[in-house]
Amino acid sequence: MAGRINRGDDDDLAENHEINVTPFIDVMLVLLIIFMVAAPLATVDINVDLPSSAATPQPRPDEPLYVTVQEDLSVSVGNDPASHIELGAAVDRLTEGDKETRIFLRADRAVAYGDLMNVMNLLRMAGYLKIALVGLEGTGEAAPQMPAATATETVEP
Repeated sequence: MAGRINRGDDDDLAENHEINVTPFIDVMLVLLIIFMVAAPLATVDINVDLPSSAATPQPRPDEPLYVTVQEDLSVSVGNDPASHIELGAAVDRLTEGDKETRIFLRADRAVAYGDLMNVMNLLRMAGYLKIALVGLEGTGEAAPQMPAATATETVEP
């Protein structure tokens, strides 16, 4: 405990009842550093220039499966490259054949809409109907105004 010197006639030290926050701050800084180092390791390592979205973000599952379409139209499942022909088989390997798994489809801003639809159709032909489109959450740049019925997540029957 900390003590305080009285200026009175007593020779006894009075107890100080204030909380010492220095150890608490030290622990918080260590935790901050741990999370700053660990956070980049939990993301997908393929660089894609995503378009921004003004839609409300949806909760993400613990182990999301990302299918990424890059600017040169190459496709990756997770961090592994896959050709358009073997896309269904690559997704089957990672989902262990579970066709109810939600697939998160990411595409570079430069990818044409038709090319993105081709990849979505390949996933649908493989039996995966729960496809969510991934975009950036409010990046500060003005997002174009969309009709109220537009959503960033599509689930096709």
